[in-house]
Amino acid sequence: MGTDLPATSSRSRCSPVHPWAVILLLIFLSLSLKPAHSAEKTSEAIASASGSSPAIVVGFVGGFVRPDDVRHAEVQLAQKLRTTYADRMHAEVFDNRHRKDAHRVILKWLDIDADGDLSDAEKSTARIILYGHSWGAAAAISLARELQRENIPVLLTVQVDSIAKIGQNDRVVPANVAKAVNFYQPRGLLHGRSKIVAADPTRTEILGEFRLEYKKAPAECREYPWLDRHLFKGHTAIECDPQVWLQIGNLIDTSLSSGNTQLAGAALR
Repeated sequence: MGTDLPATSSRSRCSPVHPWAVILLLIFLSLSLKPAHSAEKTSEAIASASGSSPAIVVGFVGGFVRPDDVRHAEVQLAQKLRTTYADRMHAEVFDNRHRKDAHRVILKWLDIDADGDLSDAEKSTARIILYGHSWGAAAAISLARELQRENIPVLLTVQVDSIAKIGQNDRVVPANVAKAVNFYQPRGLLHGRSKIVAADPTRTEILGEFRLEYKKAPAECREYPWLDRHLFKGHTAIECDPQVWLQIGNLIDTSLSSGNTQLAGAALR
């Protein structure tokens, strides 16, 4: 005779779980386990990314030079930087009349998470260097001033025989710039500004005013247009002087070294 299983008490019997309760539970668990991607970016996350995020170097050519004319030293420097730093740097050259384009590109490069909005952390960890010759040098200072209005720091500005257009001020370096340097020559129809000053000397260090004299143009100037070489001798000579651009390259390397990456942020404090 078989043994009957004991009857289960109605109190101990489990009530069936409603299917919708299971679905809601699974949805809750999936949301709680999913990594949070808040629109509010933390400074820690951005600071971590900034260690490997590319530096930004923007140059401006002078006069009516095309930004892809490889005869000009400003363009050659950007090419060299792209080769040297590869994916660790954005390096681009712009026409001095296209400062707005340069500004727009910088904002895009700074937007680490590509959400279309720059957080304070993304701004504060920016590593930006601006340089230019002639009208391009004045454009670099004007762009630095625009970045200051957006609370974006600049590591270094480099002016080479800087000449300002009407309405521009290439003499006063804005306070968001950590370091600035000026190269100039005093001869000829066109010659650059001989002195620059910091809007706030406690935030900006003027590295120097380097005056150059040219009795004879460097050999590299042979590649430049005839009119530039003969009508604007000194102004062209300083642009094609390889020693000037070697110094500028060294300054860029130094500014981007690990010991100087916080200088730009300090310029805003």
